[in-house]
Amino acid sequence: MATPLNAPSAQQTPTPEPNASAAPEPDTSAPPEPNTRTAAGPGVWRRGRGIAGLALVAALVMLGHAAIPNQVGHLGSLVETFLPWTGLAVPLLLLCALVRRSATAAVAVVLPALIWCSLFGGMLLDKRADGGDLTVVTHNVDEHNPHPARTARALAASGADVLALEELGAATAEYERALADTYPYHTVRGTVGLWSRYPVDASRTVDIAPWPRALRAVVRTPKGPVNVFVAHLLSVRFSPVSGFTAAARDAAAHRLSAALRAEPRQRTVLMGDLNGTLDDRALSAVTSPLRSAQSEAGAGFGLTWPASFPVARIDHILVRGVEPRSSWTLPATDSDHLPVAARLKL
Repeated sequence: MATPLNAPSAQQTPTPEPNASAAPEPDTSAPPEPNTRTAAGPGVWRRGRGIAGLALVAALVMLGHAAIPNQVGHLGSLVETFLPWTGLAVPLLLLCALVRRSATAAVAVVLPALIWCSLFGGMLLDKRADGGDLTVVTHNVDEHNPHPARTARALAASGADVLALEELGAATAEYERALADTYPYHTVRGTVGLWSRYPVDASRTVDIAPWPRALRAVVRTPKGPVNVFVAHLLSVRFSPVSGFTAAARDAAAHRLSAALRAEPRQRTVLMGDLNGTLDDRALSAVTSPLRSAQSEAGAGFGLTWPASFPVARIDHILVRGVEPRSSWTLPATDSDHLPVAARLKL
């Protein structure tokens, strides 16, 4: 019997119809897509190790500044003079970490941030309080001050009971005339002077340099006598060759320290331009036995020099046997330093 031409053969397998709902077979010839989650995870920790290293260096400088040697170029004193500014490394390095998308660097920046806050965080608080018996002001008036009389009038208007001036120079007579009505008592030794609303006696030069740059006097306040020292330590210079030249200043600081230690009266106030900050180890002989009015009763860092853009507090009011109640900087005069004031409880 003949088989129809269109009938399927017994040995032929019918071709299945395609299933539209079935998933397509993967194309094994195409390259696999990268696993971005796996690649990005370890990358944020591997990147930014250089930034993390810089953060560690900043932390070591903050924490170990006292170990920086001072023998060559007074490098330790130079770093300590501007030590609060090391905090600028924190936001700068954090920004670099964010740009680099580095978790390692971001975590490393936390270390110098914590150290800076432990060192200087308290300075950001406002510790000023009411009260006090004596208002004192100190100001390096700048021997090249173009308007000494105007500077004197501004200082007299501050309400100070006792006024200490440094770097008087050739304009001393102008200051004496401008301050005479407000301060009936005064004494001048070389380039430093003391003006007071209350009687002043026992004035003498404190020998800290080859020429008079410091004095000691007793101010007879209504609350009793107070020893007042006015000092202007020798200037420092910085050059790439010699570094931070501070040997003459340091020697003057040790002489001033000896005079303070020899002072029998407990109530003592030291005012003046020390040409250094409280962090500078070279001045510790002077600063460590005394209390800083700004540190204990001020607000902020109280930077004083240069007046146009202060970067360091080198003008100080330091006390012993009296209590600082408040401390602040006064508006700029025609000097390159800002005046500083404090209210003291005797």
